[in-house]
Amino acid sequence: QVQLVESGGGLVQAGGSLKLSCAASGRTFSGYNMGWYRQAPGKGRELVASISPWGSPLNYVEAVKGRFTISRDNAKNTLYLQMNSLKPEDTAIYYCNLYPYSTAYWGQGTQVTVSS
Repeated sequence: QVQLVESGGGLVQAGGSLKLSCAASGRTFSGYNMGWYRQAPGKGRELVASISPWGSPLNYVEAVKGRFTISRDNAKNTLYLQMNSLKPEDTAIYYCNLYPYSTAYWGQGTQVTVSS
């Protein structure tokens, strides 16, 4: 069974940091573009950042540029998102998936809540 499992979310004060992880199992994603997505309450799911198979960031949504860093470790089949200088508007459920996404690979996500 192919799974993407997100972890690392939590409650943090504005200005704080979190590092999200996405562990893949059941197959390797090392040859694919990957992305982090988020869905805030009452809003649609949006792409936050994406990365190439060899680890070069492809794009960041304007709202997180300079604060978030996407990375990956293909040997561990794991994707990361380092989030610094968090803002209340970053509050959302964060998901990982291919980029562009595949409906087959949405996981449960990890909740990030930033208090003001």
